[in-house]
Amino acid sequence: MYKILDCTLRDGGYYNGWDFDDKLVETYLKAMEALPVSYIEVGYRNNGRYGYEGKYFYCPKFILEKIRSLVPSKKIAVMFNEKDVKPEEVARLLEPCKGLVDIVRMAVAPTRIPNAIELSKAIKAEGFEAAVNMMYMSSLLDDKADAIFEQLPAMEGIVDYFSLVDSYGGVYPADVSRLVKKCKALLSMPIGFHGHNNIELVFANSLAAIEAGCDMVDATVTGMGRGAGNLKTELILTHQATKDKVDVDFNSLANVVTDFEELQAQYGWGTNLPYMVSGANSLPQKDVMDWVSKRSYSINSIIRGLSNQSKGQKDNLELPKFDGSKFKYKNAVIIGGGAGAIEHSEGLIRFIRQQEDICVIHASSKNSWAYADITHPQFFCLVGNEGHRLEKTFKDLDKVSAVCVLPPFPRKMGTYIPDAVIEHSFELPTVSFTNRNQDSHTALALQAVIDMGVENIYIAGYDGYAKVSITSNEQALFNENEYSFAKFAESGKKVYSLTPTLYSLDQVSIYSLIEE
Repeated sequence: MYKILDCTLRDGGYYNGWDFDDKLVETYLKAMEALPVSYIEVGYRNNGRYGYEGKYFYCPKFILEKIRSLVPSKKIAVMFNEKDVKPEEVARLLEPCKGLVDIVRMAVAPTRIPNAIELSKAIKAEGFEAAVNMMYMSSLLDDKADAIFEQLPAMEGIVDYFSLVDSYGGVYPADVSRLVKKCKALLSMPIGFHGHNNIELVFANSLAAIEAGCDMVDATVTGMGRGAGNLKTELILTHQATKDKVDVDFNSLANVVTDFEELQAQYGWGTNLPYMVSGANSLPQKDVMDWVSKRSYSINSIIRGLSNQSKGQKDNLELPKFDGSKFKYKNAVIIGGGAGAIEHSEGLIRFIRQQEDICVIHASSKNSWAYADITHPQFFCLVGNEGHRLEKTFKDLDKVSAVCVLPPFPRKMGTYIPDAVIEHSFELPTVSFTNRNQDSHTALALQAVIDMGVENIYIAGYDGYAKVSITSNEQALFNENEYSFAKFAESGKKVYSLTPTLYSLDQVSIYSLIEE
């Protein structure tokens, strides 16, 4: 009988930064203890790094002690990213885990098997079982993969478990069956399979692995996992109950599934068209996950970008360079997507109309409709789905005095520019004031005012998500904007917010500037 390894806290952490609620974790662990799950992978052990990640990204000793107390009968695993851990660091990382963790798994690229063997030796020396999770399973389907398979027998006697990982979620059952059988012919240790669900074959692939003699399959509650997610623990357990007559406590299972379904409603894991395309073309999920979760890009933009990647092509349209010397203005108002740009639009429009040397830059097209009647020059920052939004906002877009500004070539995404503005669209030569988020709406708007030599820079509608509760994605966008504003300030230019804002900006009331 094959065994199940549940890795919800480790793989699912990609959606919530490895910050799971304590009560949720307690419910989860009690359910795992009651269910026929043999192994529980509870997170990573990592060296410290810049930026915040939650407790299950590091699994400190006090967390492991709580986990062990709730699942005394299960084998507990933690994971290393092999490329991030050196053999000489293993003793320090694993000392707090002794007596609490049984298995240390390693995420390993196929080209780094010798490194994984050396790391396994260090893990074994500390008294733990060592497991290799070999990523990028689809790359093993190539005829050139023979050199990789020739290295596998060197793991005998050193590695205790070996799993194939369908990193891109795009392999097919026949491929899984063939590769599992090939590994079993070369290795005597238990063979596992870890699938992703990009093209919705993770259950079929897991069954194919089992039928081919796989000893262990990975799963997560509700499929919570990086990108398109994983095999659902509840599904494979239901299969065991019906096909293999395994005794499953469905009350415990239902309790934990209900709690994780609430999380799923918040974070929205599972496959979609971009994940399907990335899986079918063996493209990394990391970028797709970022693009989809932040909602900055339309599905069409993501698909076009993925298509370009799969063909090794650059963006499909190179535009004339934006020459700021041809657009010289003393003043500029940057309009964001916040409610303040609508709530205070009457005052903002009065202020704009009182100025002779001023332009309006729409960082987002969301609120641009409110400013359609002003006669001053207007610029639109086209990122992601902004071209589509612009078309929906203005029925007669060809009659709008619009200049569109896009990120420098080549862009991450395929370019969509409405036909009505194509002759007035330009790409920035560079984004020079920041090294991060260079294709964000805010970065484009700020770079445009730099290039145009604007002296007085005003912002409206950058509320900072005031008056609303925000998601983790919105918090990330807030942080991106805050960073851009801070880097822009280093250029010596001041930005004044004319409407209420939570950003670290100087504020001047729009109503104090109206001359009437």
